[in-house]
Amino acid sequence: MKKIAIIGCGISGLYFANKLLSEKTYDFTIYEKKSELDLNDGYGIQLSVNSVRLLNEIGFNRIAASEVSFPKKVNFFEAKTSKKICEIDISKFNSENKRYTTLKRSFLIKFLLNNIPAEKIKNNLELTGVERGQKIKLSLSNNLTEEFDYLIVSDGVFSKTKSIILEKDTSPKFFNSVALRGNIKNLDNNDIALYLGPNFHFVIYPVNQNKEFNFISIIRKKLSKNEILNQNLFESSDFLKSLCNEVYQKTAMNLNDKLENIKSFPIYVSKKFEDFNYKNIYFIGDALFTFPPSFAQGASQSIEAAQEAFEEINNNSNSYYEKRGLKIKKVNWRSKLNHFAFHLSNPIIVLFRNLILKILVNNKNFLNNYLGRIYKD
Repeated sequence: MKKIAIIGCGISGLYFANKLLSEKTYDFTIYEKKSELDLNDGYGIQLSVNSVRLLNEIGFNRIAASEVSFPKKVNFFEAKTSKKICEIDISKFNSENKRYTTLKRSFLIKFLLNNIPAEKIKNNLELTGVERGQKIKLSLSNNLTEEFDYLIVSDGVFSKTKSIILEKDTSPKFFNSVALRGNIKNLDNNDIALYLGPNFHFVIYPVNQNKEFNFISIIRKKLSKNEILNQNLFESSDFLKSLCNEVYQKTAMNLNDKLENIKSFPIYVSKKFEDFNYKNIYFIGDALFTFPPSFAQGASQSIEAAQEAFEEINNNSNSYYEKRGLKIKKVNWRSKLNHFAFHLSNPIIVLFRNLILKILVNNKNFLNNYLGRIYKD
């Protein structure tokens, strides 16, 4: 029986573990540095049909429909006036039981945890060292050493494991942007609303059928190194208030006193796709590569990568990093292009952008290439 270690208890690691449950030839252990997972987080995520299809293979299609939402459109608005620019019908990429889905991240984590035996997860443990060879020897923070056939690294954007294995600093870079996240209740909208403004944008979408909505704004912000590393800054009421006011003042939509559970955090992205040359070590999720958030593919790509790593091990093949690298390139440039286009500030350029958007959203070939190659391929 092959032994597999999974570092990190996020979406990608838990999905991978669920796939292993269907095979009797693997024994796995998940190592998580936190004492427990935060399952009360009500913030939302978006899942395009590429990941919903994979989740359905482990029972996602049997969950209660009230716990998720199925937006059919992305509606684009000018933040300053709330005037609608155009819309994209994302339901065109749906098929039976595979629909673009929005939900609470915590609900997805609970779903992924549901079938995993509690004894398979070891909390309060971090990786401290790795010896690579035909077998992989892991040194852990409890001074124990364990031996495995495969190592799955899914410990997030600040992956300590990645730096240990590559023997260098693999820290991500600050994207000169800050995220402001919160919840809104009792809106009358079942689709995704995307508001574009000068040097910022925000998105509102339902996370279930109970009139609960996710709010997230991406704001361009230059910060010093000390500010970026100061977690207290992002938790301070003054900083949160200043971010809220910045958004409120640039949009016609009345958001005052409507946002709840507000948090902020700096946005980091990967500097590059590393040259991974391992046959029994697989990086997945944000530990592999972290995208700008403006294409809403973080969770979906984490699930895709985990599926590909599982298939690679199952088939004893050696093409994972090559295939993943090609997909990452496609998603990354789309994410950066969206970020640039959403934040334009020159009125004349904004006018041209809006005209181009109106043309492109009705161009079937463009949508199949720009979205379909990511959502369905």
